[in-house]
Amino acid sequence: MASIELENIGKQWGATHALQGIDLQVDEGSFCVLLGPSGCGKSTTLRIIAGLEQPTSGSVTIGGRDVTRLPPSQRQIAMVFQNYALFPHLSVADNICFGLQVRKVPADERARRLQETAALLGLSALLERKPSQLSGGQQQRVALGRALVAGTRVCLMDEPLSNLDAQLRQDMRRELRELQRQLGLTVVYVTHDQAEAMSMADQVVLLNKGRVEQAAGARTLYARPASTFAARFIGTPPMNLLAVEQGRIAGSDVAVALPEGAAWLGVRPEAVSLYPPGSANTLPATVRGSEYLGADGVLECAVGSQTLLVRTSGQVQAESGAAVGLGWPADATHAFGADERRLSDPSLN
Repeated sequence: MASIELENIGKQWGATHALQGIDLQVDEGSFCVLLGPSGCGKSTTLRIIAGLEQPTSGSVTIGGRDVTRLPPSQRQIAMVFQNYALFPHLSVADNICFGLQVRKVPADERARRLQETAALLGLSALLERKPSQLSGGQQQRVALGRALVAGTRVCLMDEPLSNLDAQLRQDMRRELRELQRQLGLTVVYVTHDQAEAMSMADQVVLLNKGRVEQAAGARTLYARPASTFAARFIGTPPMNLLAVEQGRIAGSDVAVALPEGAAWLGVRPEAVSLYPPGSANTLPATVRGSEYLGADGVLECAVGSQTLLVRTSGQVQAESGAAVGLGWPADATHAFGADERRLSDPSLN
C-alpha cells in the first residue's frame, strides 16, 4: 500500500502557527496537488510528509504505517525538489544512481534500474553528460529519474516545474501525469499555479493560512467553491463576487434572488452574457474597460458600486462608458454568507 493520511497535523514556530488541524487522505495511486498562495503552508505540509520537518501535533501514516517520528530514509518515499539538486561534477548516470550507491545496491541491480529509468524518461543517450550540458527540461528529467530509480511507490514533488519556461512546463505536466499513471505512483505535488493543479490532479487540496480551505476534484473545486477564497483563487479570470446589502447589489437598486443570509453573490465571468441596455431580466451595467486576449476578451463592468468581469468572444468590442445589460442562468449563481462560506440552496449551483 502507498496511501498517505495526515490526521490533525499542526506546526508551530514560537507564536507562529504554520499549520492548524490539517486532515488529508491521499489514496494509493492518486495524484494529489497541494495548491495555494505563498505562505499558506503547502511546502511545510510536504516536508512533514517527507520527514524533513516534525509536526507539533498530529500523525502521519504512509501505507498504513505510522511514520510520524521516523526519519526520511525509513519512510520509503522519493522527493523531487524545485532546484533539481543535481551534483554538477557527476554524470547523468551517477546522479540518477547516487541514492542506490549510498544504499549499497549491487552494481548489476543499479545498472538494470538505471537502464529502465533512462529509457522511461528518454535519457538513454545522455547518461554520460554532466548537468551543465543539459537543458532545463532534461535536468528536470534527471531529478525525476533519481526519484523513480529508487523503486518507491510514493513521490513528493515541491514545485518541480517552476524553473521551466511556459511551453516546457506544459509539456512536462503531461509527461509527469502520464508517468504517474503508467507506474501507479502516489504523488503529492506542491504548486501555486492553478493551471498545473487543475490539469494534473485527481484531488486538489487548497490551503489558506495553514488550513485546508477545500479538498476536492478539480471540477468540483471550480463548479462548487466552498468559500469566497476558493472562488477567487480558482479560475482565470476569477469568479465575480458582488457584495449584497438588504437583498440588493451594493450601491444599486438591483434586487437579486438569493437564500436568506447571503452576503455575496458569485458568478463566473464566462457564465455572463451581454445584452442591449434595457433588455428584460438583465442587470443594468456600465463598461469600464476591456482586455483583448485574442480568441477571448474580458470586459470590466460596473453594477452599482461593484465590479463584474464578463468573458466574451475576442470579436466583441465595447467602448468604455457604454451601457449594457448583463444576464446569466439561475444555476450559474453562487451564494456565500457573511462568514464567506458557501450557502446551500437547492435552487443554486
